[in-house]
Amino acid sequence: MDENYSDISATTREAMDISRRSRKIISEIVGNSTPEDRVRQRCAIATGDPNVAEILRFVKDPVNAGLKALDAKARIFVDINMVKEGVLKKGHQSSIRVMIGRGDELAESKGITRASAGVLAFKEELSESIVLIGNAPSALLTLCDLIVSGDVMPALVIGTPVGFVNAAISKEHLRCLDAPSISVVGTRGGTPIAVAAMNEMINMYNSS
Repeated sequence: MDENYSDISATTREAMDISRRSRKIISEIVGNSTPEDRVRQRCAIATGDPNVAEILRFVKDPVNAGLKALDAKARIFVDINMVKEGVLKKGHQSSIRVMIGRGDELAESKGITRASAGVLAFKEELSESIVLIGNAPSALLTLCDLIVSGDVMPALVIGTPVGFVNAAISKEHLRCLDAPSISVVGTRGGTPIAVAAMNEMINMYNSS
């Protein structure tokens, strides 16, 4: 690990010490030779599970795509409030918008999930944005459908929905698309992984 490593989320001397010690431990397990390794490290730290590094997948150079999007002040869209709360608010000039709750009437009229309806409600704004889906497989499936139809092309998708219904298949679908993406294999996932991946790119953006 780089001895000069700095984490903008660590705001005190003790927090920075903990961050650096955690990085030293996990970098010896995961590796530290690529930008993707940096994301793997942070996701492993966020979950306390080094095995998470093994199930992360990177498609179409997503780290560089994310850094370019941050530089362009691209908007960040997230599926639920918990993801928004976890994403760093400093170190970038991108606004963060929560999708769930914005399409509730559509959800009721069409009989679809609120998460899916939230994606549809923001359809016109998602191209060239960063989209984080850390919870809802239905939101990711809807986003994938919009990408396939040509209606939407995000700059980056971080898709880590968790669960036993549609979570694995939604992430498999994402990995087959042209959009740069970070995802995990299987039923595992969740908000901590999505947030960790995003926050590491914000950290990298600030150190570039």
